[in-house]
Amino acid sequence: MARGKLRIYLGAAPGVGKTYAMLSEAHRRMERGTDCVVAFVEHHERPRTEVMLHGLEQVPRKELEYRGGRFTEMDVDAVLTRRPQVALVDELAHTNIPGSRNARRWQDVEEMLAAGIDVISTVNIQHLESLGDVVESITGVRQQETVPDEVVRRADQIELVDMSPQALRRRMAHGNIYQPDKVDAALSNYFRPGNLTALRELALLWVADRVDEYLQQYRSEHRVSKIWGSRERIVVGLTGGPEGRTLIRRAARLAEKGAGGEVLAVYIARSDGLSAASPKELAVQRALVEDLGGTFHHVVGDDIPAALLDFARGVNATQIVLGSSRRKTWQYVFGPGVGATVARESGPDLDVHIVTHGQVAKGRGLPVARGARLGRSRILSGWLVGLLGPVAMALLLNAVDLGLANDMLLFLSLTVAAALLGGLLPALASAAFGSLLLNYFYTPPLHRLTIADPHNIVAIVIFVGVAVSVASVVDLAARRTHQAARLRAESEILSFLAGNVLRGETSLEELLERVRETFGMESAALLERAGDVEPWTCAGRAGFGPPLERPEDADVDMPVGDHMALALTGRVLPAEDRRVLAAFAAQAAVVLDRRRLREEALRARALAEGNRIRTALLAAVSHDLRTPLAGIKAAVTSLRSHDVDWSEEDRAALLEGIEEGADRLDHLVGNLLDMSRLQTGTVTAIIREVDLDEVVPMALVGVDEAGVELDVRETLPMVSVDPGLLERSVANLVENAVKYSPSGRRVMISASAIADRVEVRVVDRGPGVPDEAKERIFEPFQRYGDAPRGAGVGLGLAVARGFAEAMGGTLTAEDTPGGGLTMVLSLRAAGSRPEVLPSGEGLAEPEPEREAS
Repeated sequence: MARGKLRIYLGAAPGVGKTYAMLSEAHRRMERGTDCVVAFVEHHERPRTEVMLHGLEQVPRKELEYRGGRFTEMDVDAVLTRRPQVALVDELAHTNIPGSRNARRWQDVEEMLAAGIDVISTVNIQHLESLGDVVESITGVRQQETVPDEVVRRADQIELVDMSPQALRRRMAHGNIYQPDKVDAALSNYFRPGNLTALRELALLWVADRVDEYLQQYRSEHRVSKIWGSRERIVVGLTGGPEGRTLIRRAARLAEKGAGGEVLAVYIARSDGLSAASPKELAVQRALVEDLGGTFHHVVGDDIPAALLDFARGVNATQIVLGSSRRKTWQYVFGPGVGATVARESGPDLDVHIVTHGQVAKGRGLPVARGARLGRSRILSGWLVGLLGPVAMALLLNAVDLGLANDMLLFLSLTVAAALLGGLLPALASAAFGSLLLNYFYTPPLHRLTIADPHNIVAIVIFVGVAVSVASVVDLAARRTHQAARLRAESEILSFLAGNVLRGETSLEELLERVRETFGMESAALLERAGDVEPWTCAGRAGFGPPLERPEDADVDMPVGDHMALALTGRVLPAEDRRVLAAFAAQAAVVLDRRRLREEALRARALAEGNRIRTALLAAVSHDLRTPLAGIKAAVTSLRSHDVDWSEEDRAALLEGIEEGADRLDHLVGNLLDMSRLQTGTVTAIIREVDLDEVVPMALVGVDEAGVELDVRETLPMVSVDPGLLERSVANLVENAVKYSPSGRRVMISASAIADRVEVRVVDRGPGVPDEAKERIFEPFQRYGDAPRGAGVGLGLAVARGFAEAMGGTLTAEDTPGGGLTMVLSLRAAGSRPEVLPSGEGLAEPEPEREAS
């Protein structure tokens, strides 16, 4: 029985229209006479989806009892008995009620497919098993219902149902997805614009990868070697020379001109390993390619043009970027060069760009590794076997007559042994000396250096030729074996560097210790100086007694640029080890640069933090102090006035206003002094674990309670904040919301927990703010729209954001569904890991002997 076909409608989030598209496809198939049934479709009380079910046969569901309730699930047995051509099964990742035939719905679908029934189903991108961690990091929600990726990948057709985040949120606000009582919570949590945009990108990229796999599979099955320009793939041919950076940037600009352009940089090395590029330059070019969003590939091939073209056609590239040849004019007698050969053999479907650069016709200048040495002991043994061996063999053969042919084979074995031990020269000496002994002792006339029989002349000549040939082959094989072992060791070392250093997993001291251990040295140090006449300083060291004054004092020094050197003590390294040492030196410079950039980033962050706190401090002084001072001054002036005879109640009210204003000033000044100490580094911000329901109501002092609705539950997790700064932030947000809310519309203050954060939302029903102005309203002295002059100087939101960020939180603005503006204050939940700077600096926990500000 033929297996059924699976078609899946994939969406980025609930509500994009997957079920509607599936039902529309069912109606189209029924019009063509296909037997379609609804095995399980849940319309979730969406009117338009429910209407689409009309006219479709629905297989009765099976009722199951679980924990005192009755639930309905798909009846797999009924579907298999009905045996339609096509079955519609919604929500492929659904978990069945315990007691069902299978634990997961996708397992039910597998049974239907095995029975020869075609299935049309739906699934959201967040339900793919491999994306669970990614989706949780985006939305803060861990998906409990997942489907294995392989199930979806095996689908015969995957169709993406796409919708922009803005359109999906409008559908949500209009009540087309969830019930009205769930709309606000959904828009504020899972259906936020950032979440939807990230999920949409995941869905698009996943489908694009599947399309690319289908294309590669089709090309492989149909043996399509012709390049199909479905997307711009640009291959950059690198030689390891300094012009590579120019080529990479040129290729990146070409890729930006086409949608979905991709850059693949490839370096082709010879299989014998006898020539190689500068490891330092290749490391720099690899980092540049990855920074520009491309990939770096290392390919082995003796015919460089053919290997480059094979690689380009293998990845379905559309363009190749090469640099103009660095060969001098006379070197063209050896051939047309790589660029000309690639351009000639690329064919009509592959464009070749020859890019000029500053190294044209200046010579290749690439280092060439020389043959491996066999060692003094082996060479001496080879000479002994090559010269003394024939003498001993002649003495032995004088006692035993074996014939000329056997004598030649025995002397030939000595030549092979000399080649194995000492290389080519001892073998050639053995061949020459052996031929003389054969002529003198065993070729008539004996004991004379003449040959009577011409056949013996041919035999001696053949002996010499075979001996020389065998010696050459054996010597070459011995050297290649030694080189292969050495190159293997080098590749392991370079692999370590590429895997650890380029990912930033190795510190400078660890890298220097690895250098010392690799080469068996006593110490290793990275020295640098600011200028040619400046003294050397040590940037990092490992081992005992490294040279700290000059690189020349070390046994081995490897320059890194003009003012940096890697110095080793212990022994003198052979020349062939310096290539790997150069790679270590280059990576040490990269690690040092990375460490300094990180330190500079920390200093810049500290400066930015100080500037931000200073801005918030000045804003609070100029804005928040005026209101209580004005109230105090007005009350005092009224009490001192003799024109009015104040009653005892009036005098008490004015004195109470003075006391409240003074308390507010004292509270605010205390907070500002703590922030001032924080800016100067004399005190650490005091972060405590507090309940929101204790702090937020304090921020509403002085606000008309009738105009504010507070919904902060006691069951929320505690937050790690500075209570004083949190109170001021919320107070400024509420003040701003009340200012712009229309008369009769209350300001809503709510809080909810999302992953390891707690969000406080201040919602108003005012005129709202356009998207392009949502960031500008947080800048100092910004008053949106036609706010009157008495509405403040526009510092309240700037102060609120400054205080929020000082506590490790964030403050953003969103649209209120139905009109208005929502301020979202995101705080770190107690018990979650705080954001700590790499140097160990950050928001500290409170000291037990101090009070919170």
